[in-house]
Amino acid sequence: MTLQQLIEEAWTDRTKLQEAQTTDAIREVIENLEKGRMRVAEPTGEGKWQVNQWIKKAVLMYFPIQKMETIKVGPFEFHDKMALKENYEQLGVRVVPHAIARYGAYVAKGVIMMPSYINIGAYVDEGTMVDTWATVGSCAQVGKNVHLSGGVGLGGVLEPVQASPVIVEDGAFIGSRCILVEGCHIGKEAVVGANVCITGSSKIIDVTQPEPVIYNGYVPPRSVVIPGSYTKQFPAGDYQVPCALIIGQRKESTDLKTSLNEALRENSVAV
Repeated sequence: MTLQQLIEEAWTDRTKLQEAQTTDAIREVIENLEKGRMRVAEPTGEGKWQVNQWIKKAVLMYFPIQKMETIKVGPFEFHDKMALKENYEQLGVRVVPHAIARYGAYVAKGVIMMPSYINIGAYVDEGTMVDTWATVGSCAQVGKNVHLSGGVGLGGVLEPVQASPVIVEDGAFIGSRCILVEGCHIGKEAVVGANVCITGSSKIIDVTQPEPVIYNGYVPPRSVVIPGSYTKQFPAGDYQVPCALIIGQRKESTDLKTSLNEALRENSVAV
């Protein structure tokens, strides 16, 4: 049987978790996630992604087959089922105390982890900055050369298994205290200003043309985004509901760093 077949069989019959063949399969999947050989979600074309539900099932079944252990690091003590990531020097990852990544999260060469947290099943690609107190939740997918500013929260998605994880594509800049949760998809090289909150169903409204263009949970590539609101009718009256506004685009004529600085200056985006 293939790994996927073993996982799917155990998902429908949890008595299989008592069998060595099943637990070995689950641990193999987690190791593949750890090494970046498998991903919970992966690109299938320009802007298109596929969620591998069976891999999420393996992550969920990893918890019950693990035993609680006490972990001591100097004067600090933890009590958990999950090991922490190791061998950062060999991986080429800079890790500033008190940054933590769990075993089963892939962190690529050149990533910088300020005091932050990366959960199991997450994928963080080369050259990305995970700034202070930023959180990369379970199964979140983060591309190359992304900047997650201080306090950014990428929500975790394990259940339901069909739910899409947070996706932040290459070169995106996510401003301070942004919250991006289940099903949110940030396109390549987008700039998301401070305090923007986006879910999979949030309205992202492009206001750069005479007529608004509305996206749900998706920020197109190179967009510059700030917090906004729109009026919605309720039985008790009209009230303002949060949304995000696309107010401009990064320029093609400059490199990414210069383009980012210009986008922030020209559009008065706080980061």
